[in-house]
Amino acid sequence: MTNLLLLGFLPSGSEWIIIALVILLLFGGKKIPELMRGLGKGVKSFKDGVNEAKEEINKAKDEIDAPADSAKK
Repeated sequence: MTNLLLLGFLPSGSEWIIIALVILLLFGGKKIPELMRGLGKGVKSFKDGVNEAKEEINKAKDEIDAPADSAKK
């Protein structure tokens, strides 16, 4: 239900065009590639952090499960 409510607030096709034009006017054509490059690096860094956190959680889970497995034998 909440997903349907959130979809009502997303911009439609024509609104995306207006948003893109405003960004182009504010930053200019030369700065947009730099902004997108920075955004890409930020997304990559975020994904790396999420993967690192998953690895840490799995490592801790394996360490907790290891003594339990050896106690069963």
